[in-house]
Amino acid sequence: MSERKYNRIFTIVIDSLGVGALEDAAAYGDAGTDTLGHISQNVDSFVIPNLQKLGMANLHPLRQVEPVEKPLGYFLKMKEASTGKDTMTGHWEMMGLHITKPFQTFTETGFPRELIEELSARTGRRIIGNKSASGTEILEELGEEEIATGAMIVYTSADSVLQICGNEETFGLEELYRCCEIARELTMRDEWKVGRVIARPYVGKKRGEFKRTSNRHDYALKPYGRTALNALKDAGLDVISVGKIFDIFDGEGLTESNKSKSSVHGMEQTIEIAKRQFRGLCYVNLVDFDALWGHRRNVVGYARELEKFDEKLGELMPLLREDDLLILTADHGNDPTHTGTDHTREKVPFLAYSPSFRGSGRLEDTQTFAVTGATIADNFGVAMPEGTIGSSILGQLQ
Repeated sequence: MSERKYNRIFTIVIDSLGVGALEDAAAYGDAGTDTLGHISQNVDSFVIPNLQKLGMANLHPLRQVEPVEKPLGYFLKMKEASTGKDTMTGHWEMMGLHITKPFQTFTETGFPRELIEELSARTGRRIIGNKSASGTEILEELGEEEIATGAMIVYTSADSVLQICGNEETFGLEELYRCCEIARELTMRDEWKVGRVIARPYVGKKRGEFKRTSNRHDYALKPYGRTALNALKDAGLDVISVGKIFDIFDGEGLTESNKSKSSVHGMEQTIEIAKRQFRGLCYVNLVDFDALWGHRRNVVGYARELEKFDEKLGELMPLLREDDLLILTADHGNDPTHTGTDHTREKVPFLAYSPSFRGSGRLEDTQTFAVTGATIADNFGVAMPEGTIGSSILGQLQ
């Protein structure tokens, strides 16, 4: 293991920014997918000067963005060793876990009748919905019925989730949380096991007025083993999360958590954290790329979100110190030009930058996302937990 080289490491997950189909993508129905490439091909303008400086167009050809002669960063593509293409699998692998059994999704069919019947019996509530839907759309469709009848809206998405809506005034927050706790217990069974059960409270009395509130609560699975985050925390380092990281790891291995209202807000939080003194990792997930644009197959929206991110990246980079390291990566793909609404099985980028770099350029692609956690742990002289995967590339970042 190396002596500590960087005092602070910022790892930012641009949620779903895949950079080309994996070799086994066809088995997932994702042959030919390429989130970043297809975005570039299908919009008129694409202005990402800071990502360009770091070497994004050197890593992946982009129609509107030229490669740079002397990029500021090192870059490579990472393949996913685990089975699946969901958020939790991607992040857990990033921090060292090898997931060989994918989380259950019920996107195409809704939840099995047996699960719905048992959930209804245990909660004492009739269930409506039971399909894959946008959270805002299902409220417009079924919110009035839930308020009028006391039924319970249950739905899913392309992720491994079971979501329950409850009106804060008529259903009640405590009742919503009670129902979600029952759902979490039921979905611990292997045949129904989902990554998260999510309470989705809302307010409003009729269509056009419904709004989700900030009282959302996630009931997540804990990681199947100890990760790089646990190792860093146990070594007395700061492990600061921004965005969905807390939910994805169920709080495991974190010393501080910050909820984000949007990806722009997440970057604003990261910028503020960069102005502080800490020693360790700031781990950031920016979910809007995935939730608002990838799943909804909105190419232009995704491109504009990347441009907004690039602007905030331009504010963050000057705050980085000589002994800081910035890592930009992703957890899976979500090609907005692909069929359906699901994630896509893709390679992801790894871009690294520090003001202290003397060199830069293309590095060899890796066989796992876990080089991220291994590199971070290596930097701080911390041993990765037993049973984890991934090898450090810290020595190549000079």
